[in-house]
Amino acid sequence: MPSYDTALFVGGTRFIGRHAVEAFLGAGYDVTTVTRGEHGDPFADRDGAENLRGDRTERADLVDARDAVDPDVVVDFIGLHPGEVREATDVFADARYVYVSSGSAYVPGDVPMREGETPLHPCDPEQEDDDSVETYGPRKAECDRAVFAAADEGVEAMAVRPVLVQGPHDYTERFGYWVNRVAEHDEVLVPGDGGSLLHRVSVRDLARALLLVAEEGAPGEAYNAADRSAYSLDRSLELIADALDTEVEPVHASARELAAHDVAPIDVPLYAPDPMLVSTEKLAALGWESTPPAEYVANTVQAHVEAGVTGPEESLDRRTEEAVIAAVADE
Repeated sequence: MPSYDTALFVGGTRFIGRHAVEAFLGAGYDVTTVTRGEHGDPFADRDGAENLRGDRTERADLVDARDAVDPDVVVDFIGLHPGEVREATDVFADARYVYVSSGSAYVPGDVPMREGETPLHPCDPEQEDDDSVETYGPRKAECDRAVFAAADEGVEAMAVRPVLVQGPHDYTERFGYWVNRVAEHDEVLVPGDGGSLLHRVSVRDLARALLLVAEEGAPGEAYNAADRSAYSLDRSLELIADALDTEVEPVHASARELAAHDVAPIDVPLYAPDPMLVSTEKLAALGWESTPPAEYVANTVQAHVEAGVTGPEESLDRRTEEAVIAAVADE
């Protein structure tokens, strides 16, 4: 197996990239992140880590970063549009290129969704340059197709498709919503019967997956990244409560009961109306293992509590939540 020791990250200073920098440094790499500098550099004082200022939408900035680093491995965390990935795979054609995609690239339906079998979303030209939430899945799917096309041209390009990523420094605060609810309240509103299944992955496990695929993945392939075991929304609350050494009572409400208070089930973070599960066999075949949920949830809970995370700004407000809980109790 060839030896790699120099990595360039396009992005890498916020959430997933932050943990990936740690994983690559721990494996002996020199790591350079190229960012616009909007979120600071958490590795400014770390040996082996450097930051370059650059805009990934500017080809000249990518070329400058490539020439300055001469990377063995490139990990692209912030490719949101297919044209950006086409540009990156061209600029970094001589490196091992790993694109951080998403499970949202799949057309939902298969349980589990499998690489190479479950269809990817189509993406029309108008969607490619759009920035709306509605086109996120199609854009990620088209970015994956750009990776595959580059591999067909001889570039050692691969994609990793994480599902819901959880861990410290998660700026989306979606899991933090539930941590805060369990920490502050005895009763918590849960849409449906609590069995909502949305596959998760620890951010530290994902960082190890990116390192593994960078070194051992096959060009032209995609690799799902998710826990080897899945757990429900109710189980999430149990794991959080265990980590906080407390108890919580989930109060289940139907779509009708929620609608009476102008709430839709999807207004509640991490609720999935249908199971979203992916196969993890391909990544496991490379030797990857996931951390037991109880262990990484405990670490995540501690980090969120220490950081004062309360959830996304648009989260369901507690007053409305309590009104629904009271209405369910009266039925």
